[in-house]
Amino acid sequence: MTQTPDTSVPETPPFQTIRVSVDGPLGRLRLARPERLNTMNALMLQELARAARWFDEHRELRVVIVSGDGRSFSAGADLRDAPVLPALPGSGKPWIYRREAGQYGLRMADAIEQMRAVTIAQVHGHAVGGGIVLMAACDLRVVAEDTVMFIPEVDIGIPLAWGGIPRLVREIGPALTKELVMTCRRFSAAEAKAIGFVNRVAAAGEVAGVAEALAAELVEKPSVPVLVTKEHVMSITRALSVGTTSFADGDGLLAAVADPEYLRAASEYVNKRLNKNPTRSE
Repeated sequence: MTQTPDTSVPETPPFQTIRVSVDGPLGRLRLARPERLNTMNALMLQELARAARWFDEHRELRVVIVSGDGRSFSAGADLRDAPVLPALPGSGKPWIYRREAGQYGLRMADAIEQMRAVTIAQVHGHAVGGGIVLMAACDLRVVAEDTVMFIPEVDIGIPLAWGGIPRLVREIGPALTKELVMTCRRFSAAEAKAIGFVNRVAAAGEVAGVAEALAAELVEKPSVPVLVTKEHVMSITRALSVGTTSFADGDGLLAAVADPEYLRAASEYVNKRLNKNPTRSE
């Protein structure tokens, strides 16, 4: 008996922190916390992972553009949302709960990276910490020329988690990864392009058009070789990165937040940032 292909349209989940849509071969995923510069709280991390699985249910989908509402792509982890960082020992939370919370970011990045469709990060404003990790989890990156990027985790007193280290080593190499993560310095779209992290730099205000044009170009290509190319490249990079697994980087967070130095550094960093700009978290 011949089976009829399933052409039903998957129901859109009731997401609270993101917006998703699919129009034939093109999908869009937008971070939707503009009042918080699209900082990622625990709910957003979990919703992003669910959205990746939802996109995979659309068999005709070929490309997904990942962007942020408002003034920024993402200012990283929401440091006001306790579950983003594991609760401190003595908080009353059992270890298994604290470990689970520490893995939310890694599971989000893994889910985005493993999507069947080609993903394009459309970046503007700021991409900070976890926002950089989300960019690295996407296949291609289009960045506005005035975007400000930096990775502040060391200044906060914690290691870069969410699978950020192996992804950055894969994209820009070990020396630059060490420098950008350890110094926490800001870098521009032009520098990111020069070191191979960014595919295209767009004039301010034109990043959406450049990302849409790239998506349209990919949609017109034969789907099978594009899919095979994505999977082939990913398989090679996984083979080259044997020994750099990040399955337990949430455990590194557990260890870091128990250190008195973290409490001092995090308090100083958060107070300085929030006093300068009450909407910024990282």
